[in-house]
Amino acid sequence: MVSVLLVHHSPSDATSQIAEAALSGLRLPELGDIEVTVRPALEASAEDVLAADAYVLGTTANFGYISGALKHFFDTTYDAVREPTAGRPFSYWIHGGYDTTGAETAMKQITTGLGWTLAFDPLIFTGEVTEDHLEKATELAATVAASAL
Repeated sequence: MVSVLLVHHSPSDATSQIAEAALSGLRLPELGDIEVTVRPALEASAEDVLAADAYVLGTTANFGYISGALKHFFDTTYDAVREPTAGRPFSYWIHGGYDTTGAETAMKQITTGLGWTLAFDPLIFTGEVTEDHLEKATELAATVAASAL
């Protein structure tokens, strides 16, 4: 059985909608039997990362950077998971109010350092969450799961 870890920081209704759309993508019946673990970024552990075959990550862009919660997740898991999880598929979303540039750079640098393999183009946008964004979040997560099968 494939296991996918969804780690997110979703403090607003808008970002919660994105997380729910991603979760629905992980639960599509056509993917078959997938074990899904959902963790808020402040609760996710190295054990969660090591137990998963693939990763879906989500964050707000705060002051031009990833959320402090997702940064904490990476800070507390990075050394323990870097080598054993290299090559595993992942993707992510970033939602910002005005600018996502620093958050994009951070996600690329951290996940490159982890050696994870991007399975789907990230969903990165500012402003209102639309149905199109939610559909893309669903597709993103489903593709990550499918790539681990």
